[in-house]
Amino acid sequence: MPSRQKWPEQGGVLLQLLLLVSFCVSEELVCRHMGDPENSQLSKGGDIILGGVFSFHSSWKDRQDTYTRKPLPLECTSLNFRGFQFSQSMRFAIEEINNSTDLLPGMSLGYKMYDTCSSIAKSVKVALALANDDVVSATEAPCNRLAQVQAIVGETSSSPCLAIATVIGPFHIPQISPFATCACLSDKTKYPSFLRTIPSDYYQSRALAQLVKHFGWTWVGAIRSNNDYGNNGMAIFTETAQQLGICLEYSVSFFRTDPPNKIQKIMEIIKLSTSKVIVAFLSSLDMDVLIYKLSLHNLSGYQWVGSEAWVFDSHNAEKDHQHILDGTIGLSIPKVHVSGMREFIIDVKPLTLLGNETITEFWETLFNYEDLSGLQHSFTDMSLMPIFNDVYKGVYAVAHALHNILGCNKTCNLKHIKKIHFKTKEGEEVYFNENGDPPAKYEIINWQPTGNGVVDFVTVGLYDASLPADKQLSLQNNSIIWAQTEKKVPVSVCSEKCPPGTRKVLQKGKPVCCYDCLRCAEGEISNTTDSITCVRCQPEFWSNERRDACVKKEAEFLSFEEIMGALLTAASLFGTCMTAVVAFIFFRYRKTPIVRANNSELSFLLLFSLTLCFLCSLTFIGRPSEWSCMLRHTAFGITFVLCISCVLGKTMVVLMAFRASLPGSNVMKWFGPTQQRLSVLAFTLIQVVICILWLTISPPFPFKNLKEIKDKIILECALGSTVGFWAVLGYIGLLASFCFILAFLARKLPDNFNEAKFITFSMLIFCAVWITFIPAYVSSPGKFSVAVEIFAILASSFGLLICIFIPKCYIILLKPEKNTKSYIIYGSVLFNNHTQK
Repeated sequence: MPSRQKWPEQGGVLLQLLLLVSFCVSEELVCRHMGDPENSQLSKGGDIILGGVFSFHSSWKDRQDTYTRKPLPLECTSLNFRGFQFSQSMRFAIEEINNSTDLLPGMSLGYKMYDTCSSIAKSVKVALALANDDVVSATEAPCNRLAQVQAIVGETSSSPCLAIATVIGPFHIPQISPFATCACLSDKTKYPSFLRTIPSDYYQSRALAQLVKHFGWTWVGAIRSNNDYGNNGMAIFTETAQQLGICLEYSVSFFRTDPPNKIQKIMEIIKLSTSKVIVAFLSSLDMDVLIYKLSLHNLSGYQWVGSEAWVFDSHNAEKDHQHILDGTIGLSIPKVHVSGMREFIIDVKPLTLLGNETITEFWETLFNYEDLSGLQHSFTDMSLMPIFNDVYKGVYAVAHALHNILGCNKTCNLKHIKKIHFKTKEGEEVYFNENGDPPAKYEIINWQPTGNGVVDFVTVGLYDASLPADKQLSLQNNSIIWAQTEKKVPVSVCSEKCPPGTRKVLQKGKPVCCYDCLRCAEGEISNTTDSITCVRCQPEFWSNERRDACVKKEAEFLSFEEIMGALLTAASLFGTCMTAVVAFIFFRYRKTPIVRANNSELSFLLLFSLTLCFLCSLTFIGRPSEWSCMLRHTAFGITFVLCISCVLGKTMVVLMAFRASLPGSNVMKWFGPTQQRLSVLAFTLIQVVICILWLTISPPFPFKNLKEIKDKIILECALGSTVGFWAVLGYIGLLASFCFILAFLARKLPDNFNEAKFITFSMLIFCAVWITFIPAYVSSPGKFSVAVEIFAILASSFGLLICIFIPKCYIILLKPEKNTKSYIIYGSVLFNNHTQK
């Protein structure tokens, strides 16, 4: 209910508003001035008026507003002579244009210049005053009349320009700044009428990052002005730095009006940091305060990298009484000379006639000097001549745009100012890109102290953004003086570079520039500095000791030159010679009873097969080849079967001979010399068939074993068919087992010279050797497996030779009295009877 009762009142108010609007529409709209008027510091009449917005003061008095009454106007403090220099530059350009017969003939340019006191709020206020043609009097004027100001030159810093461009943008009044570098101002959707004659910080920030990268500084600190200039510029620098592998140990914001405790924290951060390079994206006024604080804390020894806002301002160098910033390197607007400008700037006599309070204050500060040309004062300092030239070019850009409008046959306005392209009287080209920015070119300057304590700004390089990326930055490193007057480039890294042979491993919780260097694993290399990975070598290569190169793996095989190969070769040849000696002895005494009684034909065949066994071990030594691989296993298999077949034949002869000595037995007729030869041949042919099948189906072949030993290539013979290999060994084992069993059964048969006992012992050695061979062969790496196989061949061959033939040689050579038929037949009986007596 209460809400319904209010409707009549609200309806009445709405009706009154509608009636008021209807009356206003019928009459000509009249604008009344509200608020305190803004007085221009410098002004001059003309056909066309240009606005100037500069900071004649650098700060203002703080006041506590009670919000109970209207706030008082801003009270500016701290004269800023740079602001007067900028205004003089603008006046110089206007006077020059007015005196020209080629540009805007028959028309004169006037100006209105306002003081912003470095305040954003006041910058907006004076911009609105210019846009509305603000007057001191409170007279009424039509609202629909055109503003007299056609363009605004200023401000000289980014944050005020952002505010001004936002306010006057809808009025399409061109604003040209000589010193606002924030990249954000290139956004034409937000700031369509903003232009500048100084390059955008987009290029400066990238140039600073490339400069830092050029000197190998990957661990730096960063200080920025806490405004649009510093924050946007540092954001672009940080992004580019990350792309180039540069890390920021800290990034702090700073403003000259910050409370002491915040500034103290910044000083502590610098003290505790490990980086030796500081990138300062600061305005000149902020740098003044920072220099003072750095001096109080004696924070020297750091290499400073500066933005153009302060690095080429001699006023900042003068404030550095303790030379903390000596060796600073940074970007600067290219040096220029505008004839007549210096003389005009320091000629302040006309200013005394203006009667303005600010001008009077300015004049009193200069002590009423009649001639300022010899006065050492910041006002006479022309180190900012490039920026004065930017003001000069901005005024001429407006003049050329107005000149084009006068000669235009169709509808034209100052929005086409971006299309102008002209040369100054000094020959410098002036034009804007689609974003209202000029071409980006910088000089790289170095703060070098001189003998009289004055800092000299020495150009040590150039940066041109229009060139290809690899040619944009050019430096003369030899002429640079570093912090603390060092000649050597300072080092500022979180971690030292990782040498070849190592890789970078990031430290947990630290930036990517902080890492440990770990040695590459075996078989991996890194051949570049600061490698993030190690590359594995090709299979036939291995890493060297330093892990920085892949070298071909050493080929390993059992060679004749090495000690083990030489010893095995000597043992093989010794066994061959020993067998030959035994064969010679048997041949020499072939007619003696002991040779004839032991089946001389099988004995000679066994000696021949043993000779082949000893010699076949040599095929296992040396670099494997296709033929040696096929020969070594097949020759070994066939010769050993021949050898075992002979031993088996001798064993069977012993057994059959015992059977034949029994009454009524005629078994020897079934196992005569012919049958013995055929049995040896048959047993051997079976092995030959197995070997032929092996070589036909899948023969052994030379093979590079890359997995057995990591850093070596083992040259070995691959078996081809493992079935064939184990068939050969299995058949040898089968014959050896059968022979061992028969010899074991015949070991106690009555015999003067117990042949079966010696065969049993030899077969026992043979089987023991080959049973232990299998696990030793499987577990031995590389060439040692070959050595194990050779050892098994030689051991079993020596076992057969020694056990079967050496006792006989002993009788033949040393006990000839026992090498008689009677002793062989009766010797054992007589010997037994003699021992019983």
